[in-house]
Amino acid sequence: MLTAGEVAALLAAVVWTVLVAFLCVALVKLIRLLSETTKVVSELGERARPLLEDAAATVERTGTSLDRVEEITSNVATTTEDVSTMTALTRSVVTGPLVKVASLSYGVRRVLGQRRALALIRNRRKRGR
Repeated sequence: MLTAGEVAALLAAVVWTVLVAFLCVALVKLIRLLSETTKVVSELGERARPLLEDAAATVERTGTSLDRVEEITSNVATTTEDVSTMTALTRSVVTGPLVKVASLSYGVRRVLGQRRALALIRNRRKRGR
């Protein structure tokens, strides 16, 4: 029969063997996990390169489009200034003579109105005599 020390040693050896087996299983799973992680990182690197190239091309096209928009904006600003100048010129050309004609017509109406008033007064005086 086995003594208590031998049973304890045998039990310790069995526990140690089970522990080593669990550690071996855990290490195998860890190795698989690291292997899969390495594959995923590798694939990510391969996929990221074209994405970054597409992003760079998109940024370049956007810059070109912004240059075109800037040119269009500049042309619109120039056109707006030209239209403003033409409007001011047209206003000064048209309104100057219109103001003069309006002043002349006002003066003529006033003079005619005063002549009519004077004629009415003279007619009343003639009748009154």
